[in-house]
Amino acid sequence: MRFMVIVKATPESEKEGALPDPQLLLEMGKYNEELIKAGVLLALDGLHPSSKGARVKFSGKSRTVIDGPFTESKELIAGFWLWQVKSLEEAIEWVKRCPNCSAGDSEIEIRQVFEMEDFAPVLSEEQIQHKVKLRAELPNQTAKKIGRGNTGTDGTLPGAPSFSRTLP
Repeated sequence: MRFMVIVKATPESEKEGALPDPQLLLEMGKYNEELIKAGVLLALDGLHPSSKGARVKFSGKSRTVIDGPFTESKELIAGFWLWQVKSLEEAIEWVKRCPNCSAGDSEIEIRQVFEMEDFAPVLSEEQIQHKVKLRAELPNQTAKKIGRGNTGTDGTLPGAPSFSRTLP
């Protein structure tokens, strides 16, 4: 299972030009190395404050651009990881080991990523195969790249439906 692990923004992370504490960077670097060694980590990045971003509001066919900064930091994202783990419980255990991203209170949200087979009730096998093929052509695509020896001898996922793709 893949999970997006979302580091929520704080007032400190939203300050223009603010960089993380050097000690936190060291601790986070060690934590990320643990994730890599365990075969859990697929992707990660930190984000600039919302003052360097924008939102696009959709209303029917109309589009409105709203420039940052945005006021509710608790609703913003400061960074993320993409993990491959066996369960939500495993993801929670990894998050509990994470250094606190703030000098005060902080929050990390864990959300499961949809896999193409999740859409089997509404898409045909042919449609799913087509979408899997398109995803495989994307650079840095993390779908179905399973770590920790979870693939079969032919590079496929054990027990995966017939529309799963072969791993590189």
